[in-house]
Amino acid sequence: MQNLLDLEPAALAQWLAARGEKPFRGRQVTRWIHQRFAASVEEMTDLAKPLRAALARDAQIRAPRILRDTTASDGTRKWLLDAGSGNAVEAVYIPEDDRATLCISSQAGCALDCAFCSTGRQGFNRNLSTGEIVGQLWLSNRTLLQDGVDAPWVEAGRAPITNVVMMGMGEPLANFDNVVPALRTFLDDNAYGLSRRRVTLSTSGLVPWIDRLRDECPVALAVSLHAPTNELRDHLVPINRRHPLESLMAACLRYLERAPRDFITFEYVMLDGVNDQPEHTHALIDLVRDVPCKLNLIPFNPFPGSGFATSPRERIRGFAHALQDAGIVATIRKTRGDDIDAACGQLAGQVQDRTKRRLASRVAPALH
Repeated sequence: MQNLLDLEPAALAQWLAARGEKPFRGRQVTRWIHQRFAASVEEMTDLAKPLRAALARDAQIRAPRILRDTTASDGTRKWLLDAGSGNAVEAVYIPEDDRATLCISSQAGCALDCAFCSTGRQGFNRNLSTGEIVGQLWLSNRTLLQDGVDAPWVEAGRAPITNVVMMGMGEPLANFDNVVPALRTFLDDNAYGLSRRRVTLSTSGLVPWIDRLRDECPVALAVSLHAPTNELRDHLVPINRRHPLESLMAACLRYLERAPRDFITFEYVMLDGVNDQPEHTHALIDLVRDVPCKLNLIPFNPFPGSGFATSPRERIRGFAHALQDAGIVATIRKTRGDDIDAACGQLAGQVQDRTKRRLASRVAPALH
């Protein structure tokens, strides 16, 4: 049975056309699913009864099932979502004064094995389908509306989620063929109607797929940088051994030719004694000097067995000031949801590891 959440609006229109329906039906059904958050074809009351009956035989709206719903003291809310076969992924809702952001997962686990990431420690099972990715936004909006979310940014009858970040479990570009249709659904005016500036994809640096994203669906881009030299980044972000910093910076410059923003966001997790010393500041300034960018400094969020510690607050501030003095925009990310393990780098979910990574001895590199 066809899961309608798997079909981006253009594909849904084609699917309906193949059944003899006129083009406007695609727009109509898309709005029911992604703007009114219908959970079944039967709810689409302005479709003729025979059409509803025919569609109900062949299609359904199937979003991930909520296994656990946890709210932090700061209002951050985390959903653990069933991904089948013993797997579960996490999505995080982050309300702020003037917007609400949803952090979405793209894979059950992650194969890239970044040294400081809790998700990577879980190993990797599989890519999420387009429906499982879109379903996180659909389910979050529907759940918040059912709960009667009351916030100044919410217009009557409109979806409460205003921004989407592909920064949850997994490497989005490693699931390119399912992620891009999901992005197109987020952007489509008959679906969620989000602007490209309000949808951000975060990557560890898969250079060929950065170029593909630029050509097929450029949204705001964030790059998990975390180190200013190849030697250090090879340890912290192993994909760097395949796509070193020189090729990554060149890809960022190419991306900016079509990006919705005139800068790349570089994410830089602050690890005590590892990447937070004055020599790292100087190397980082040299690295990004020619790339219009914003540095987002992220205090490390510890998890059991990580082998790393958070840089002292004063050192993080000094790091930011040194970047700012060099003319680089640098901000320190406010930690949200850390009391429910919903902060950056803490998402773990449940992963039936096909890579057998957890069977191996996992000791953090001696980088201090």
